[in-house]
Amino acid sequence: MPDARSGGARTDAPERPRVVLWADSFSDGLSPEVPQAALKVLDAAGYDVVVPGQDACCGLTWITTGQLDGARKRLENLLQVLGPFAVNGLPIVGLEPSCTAVLRSDLLDLFPDDPRAQAVAAATRTLAELLTDPVTAPDAESGWKVPDLSDVTAVVQPHCHQHSVMGFQADERLLREGGADIQVLAGCCGLAGNWGMEKGHYETSVAVAERALLPALRDLPSRGSDDGERVYLADGFSCRTQASDLADVQGKALAQLLADRL
Repeated sequence: MPDARSGGARTDAPERPRVVLWADSFSDGLSPEVPQAALKVLDAAGYDVVVPGQDACCGLTWITTGQLDGARKRLENLLQVLGPFAVNGLPIVGLEPSCTAVLRSDLLDLFPDDPRAQAVAAATRTLAELLTDPVTAPDAESGWKVPDLSDVTAVVQPHCHQHSVMGFQADERLLREGGADIQVLAGCCGLAGNWGMEKGHYETSVAVAERALLPALRDLPSRGSDDGERVYLADGFSCRTQASDLADVQGKALAQLLADRL
């Protein structure tokens, strides 16, 4: 994504609080519609959005395959890109839960003595955390409020990394504040990054999906009102991929749901 303030940022409002939208490799390369939606939401909520022009990969795929030297190399580059923003007090909004979790957890393990790592970990927020935390939430003058979601019936899949590192409370609070009828699933979607696609893992991957995800998706058409929106909500790219491959259901990220309702 290009180096820019938010596409719709108003030049007559320099007092708008600045935030950094971090387009991780998964979001930028595989689901660019998600950061585009997040940009729209953040601008509507009154933020002055900075999108770094340089690549800032978190090294997740190196971490998950035990290639820690490769991960450190990529995270060193990320610290050069995001570190100055964090040190200067700007919140960093992460979109892909597994990548966001790296900045909140693995980064500190791999760079325990680097003050930039401490700053980036402390500055990184999910979109829902940014919008609901009193410290970073839009101020009253922005006129922001959660869009009306009262006709939305959603099956919600918290990503495993989000569940274990950031928690899902902020997302659930935001969705319920908007009036959505949500079923928050417990357990993994079964794909787990590339694990479910590796030889010998497919049957187990499908069996895990059958524990919660697939039954909920089969039941979704019967829930909610006929004129409302029924949606599978998952910020994780792998979770959306699993639903698409096994149930032919196209999921949305939270940013997309909110952007569609602005």
